[in-house]
Amino acid sequence: MLKRLSGIFTCGLFVLMGLTSFAQNNNTSSPFSRFGLGDLHGYSQGRFAGMGGASLGSRHQVQINSSNPASYAAIDSLSFIFEFGADGRLSEYKSASNSFTTNDANFRYFSFSFPITRWSAATMGISPYADKGYEIYTEVDDPDIGRIGYSYFGTGTISKAYLGAGFNLTESLSVGANVYYLFGTLNQNNSIYFIDDTQQYGFNEIEQTRLRDFAYLLGIQYDLKLKNDNFLTIGATLDKKSKFTAFHSLNQEKILSFGGSTLADSVSTIVDEPGKIQLPTSIGLGVSYTILNKLEVNADFHHSKWSEAKFFGSPVAELTDQTKVSFGAEYIPEATSIRSYIKRIRYRAGIHFDKSYLKINNQQLNEYGMSFGVGLPVNRSKSTINLALEFGRRGTIEDNLIRENYTKISLYLNLFDRWFIQRKFD
Repeated sequence: MLKRLSGIFTCGLFVLMGLTSFAQNNNTSSPFSRFGLGDLHGYSQGRFAGMGGASLGSRHQVQINSSNPASYAAIDSLSFIFEFGADGRLSEYKSASNSFTTNDANFRYFSFSFPITRWSAATMGISPYADKGYEIYTEVDDPDIGRIGYSYFGTGTISKAYLGAGFNLTESLSVGANVYYLFGTLNQNNSIYFIDDTQQYGFNEIEQTRLRDFAYLLGIQYDLKLKNDNFLTIGATLDKKSKFTAFHSLNQEKILSFGGSTLADSVSTIVDEPGKIQLPTSIGLGVSYTILNKLEVNADFHHSKWSEAKFFGSPVAELTDQTKVSFGAEYIPEATSIRSYIKRIRYRAGIHFDKSYLKINNQQLNEYGMSFGVGLPVNRSKSTINLALEFGRRGTIEDNLIRENYTKISLYLNLFDRWFIQRKFD
């Protein structure tokens, strides 16, 4: 009993940590996050962070796969699973004339899963959906006015809380759904300063967008047994185009600086004007080949129609359709080895290529990367410490743009316990 209460307390503690993190932290320092909703987060969590993020066809008894809710039905019917994790990202940004580095470390997500019946299970969790976090300053020389300074500053996070369930309809076919709630606030400040001519009015714009509403993700998997312990699983997901309730605030003002003081004159003010943000239809297709307790090979394809997205009734010029492909594998030398811990470690590797949802100066930002990871067993339990290392590149230095080279380190903990066994005593 004390063990169960301790587990509940631990889960609650990490829930509070996660909510505090998502509400207060800036999860990125990327200049790319200035556009659209900011930097979008994929599904490369847990064991999949070391497998290129490929996960749509994967089914596992003791690991949570929130990318396809149909996979929940494969979870051990006598288990309680809790997962949480954090990652750190070191990035070098380079333009044709300059470069700088940033580093970010954040609590990334938590989720837990439990059975409903022998043929169904449920999962709950929260994770970031998109982040803004940038600070950009540039100066331009004008022959008539002199130096002009442009400042861009943004913060905020959109988070996703979800509740999902998966069901086995037949021995081979399973379906599932996540009902999720997007919420959060994005802030953007833009300023113009006339550095040499102090008699000129500058301009300051403070913009805020608050988002909140429900949507859903549907998933399906077909698990085909080949021979012995070999399986081929095909998975698909659909995230339908949805309109989310949003509130827009805007304050525009003229600024005049003199004698160490600043005079501000409001030009336009909007406070919490209600509207809609329309997010696009997204589809995913995946396939997984598995040799039980030995090998898993995954391949995924994602496509999102971001060109159809609308913010408060208007399309966004910098958004375009996103396509992502990923491949990954996991190998276990000897899952049931008694004498060798090394043989029970899960070794992972993967690659991904992402034509992102951003198009800047008519250039679609592309990203590609490779990842490596391990799943470290915890003693003789089914709990796992998942470590991953990812190297990648995003963007280009052509057309006055920026290229990012990044290294990301991830630590995700998977805690497994049996909670639903009826004890018998003589």
